[in-house]
Amino acid sequence: MSTAFGKILLITGNAEYLAERTRVRAIAAVTQEHPECEVSEASAVGLQPGELAGLTSASLFSDLTALVLTDLQELPDVAQTELLAYAAGTSPDIAVVLIHGGGNKAKGLLDKLRKLPSVSEVKLEAPKYERDFARWIHTEFRDLGARIDEEGATLLVAAVGQDLRALGGAAAQLIASVDRGTEVTASVVRRYFGGRADVRGYEIADAAIDGRISVALEQARWAEAAKMAPVLITSAFASGLRSLAKLSCAPQGLRDNDLAAQVGAPPFKIRAMRQQLRAWEPDGLAQALDAVAQADLDVKGGAADPAYAIERMVLAVAAQRRS
Repeated sequence: MSTAFGKILLITGNAEYLAERTRVRAIAAVTQEHPECEVSEASAVGLQPGELAGLTSASLFSDLTALVLTDLQELPDVAQTELLAYAAGTSPDIAVVLIHGGGNKAKGLLDKLRKLPSVSEVKLEAPKYERDFARWIHTEFRDLGARIDEEGATLLVAAVGQDLRALGGAAAQLIASVDRGTEVTASVVRRYFGGRADVRGYEIADAAIDGRISVALEQARWAEAAKMAPVLITSAFASGLRSLAKLSCAPQGLRDNDLAAQVGAPPFKIRAMRQQLRAWEPDGLAQALDAVAQADLDVKGGAADPAYAIERMVLAVAAQRRS
């Protein structure tokens, strides 16, 4: 019999996609080993006294059963007592998966469950900063038996965005598209995702911040012709300038890894940002951010010519660089 039976898998954290994937994999492992296992799913919301006992009872149709209980943070007090009683003396024919959506709600229940030998916990927290998403991509590739370099991972996040479901799909697509054992690099990511709006937005922002005005304007016009949403460009400018501002305020003497933690950017990008910062003063950064904020208001407010608002922003930002 699978070691899952008689045990409770507790999935916690605010990463809904990762929690769902972990649940699916856990149940798939059980049913693959025991196809006859009957699987049921219920929400903890409004669970009435005695209902949990029914859910954790042997099935009339199968000797083995698996229960998935979602929204554990909403489990009523009476049902919490019943769950703890079951967890203290589980059935050897039942596998249980509990899913808590994160936060402090029902924290007392979690603390008590964690102390029981029948319970094993998987903590899943959603990445917060760009570097965290890039690190998650590294892990995703490794778990799938592949490799991606640091720049490629960061570019993939910029191209696809910070939706883990989309990133997971993009990772699987890239791995299927390259020869087995080949490291995925930034050039490979560009080949498959180089036309994505977010990448173009960051490329425009980097060019303007670097003072490459003609390149920035050319790419801005390409984006406009490609019907790219102007707000994606203003967002990329705001992100790039804010990161530079954070870097300018960071304590002296920190290593790239430590600076990355403060700024919220991957270590390799810190090196490029150091170069950019040499041409910027704090006042210039502040005024450039003001120009971006104005452009953002213009494009969101339905400016008569959004393309003009973007080009004016590009010129205004580049003009604030130290000559």
